[in-house]
Amino acid sequence: HRRLRRGIPEAIYAPGKTMEQITCIVREMFGKEKIFITKAPKGLYDELKDLENCRYYPECSMIVVGRKAQKTRKGACVVISGGTGDIPVAEEAAVTLEELGNEVTRVYDAGAAGIHRLMNHGDTLWDARVVVAVAGMDGILPTIVSNFTSAVVIAVPTSIGYGTGMNGVAALMAMLNSCSPGVVVVNIDNGFGAGVAAHLIVRERP
Repeated sequence: HRRLRRGIPEAIYAPGKTMEQITCIVREMFGKEKIFITKAPKGLYDELKDLENCRYYPECSMIVVGRKAQKTRKGACVVISGGTGDIPVAEEAAVTLEELGNEVTRVYDAGAAGIHRLMNHGDTLWDARVVVAVAGMDGILPTIVSNFTSAVVIAVPTSIGYGTGMNGVAALMAMLNSCSPGVVVVNIDNGFGAGVAAHLIVRERP
């Protein structure tokens, strides 16, 4: 049981699995613990919506089965997206955090091309205990954000971009090579992993 070992629920990565396989796994696990289904295909929710406490988040293609945690950690987590195209990955992180009982402040479309929008949220960044910064293209957003907060910045590269962006590889490399200490990086489009990492940073240990 992942929840007992790590304090986080089970997760199913949907790509590469058929809807029949996912449905079988979920129904077998149902009632034992909370389940996250990430990158869920269209139509899967229709196969599962008869289950109690089954929710679908279309903004990030995530399905969650199980009781939603009460928000007990307020004002600790900030999720920022560089551009509108990065919002689905940012929402995956934000929804994950909320489902695990965290209050989330969203700051979207605040990338390098619109950095003035970020300046309007200086107090929010300063008060945060963890910041998830999601960006594609040149991937510079997390480095910029880290200059306005003392919190850990979890950088999430996205596959948004074209040409030499190489489906997010350019953003990933930029984030890995950040000169700003305190920036850590997850894999391309891994909003769920970033959300879990942020939760583990801010949660109250028993």
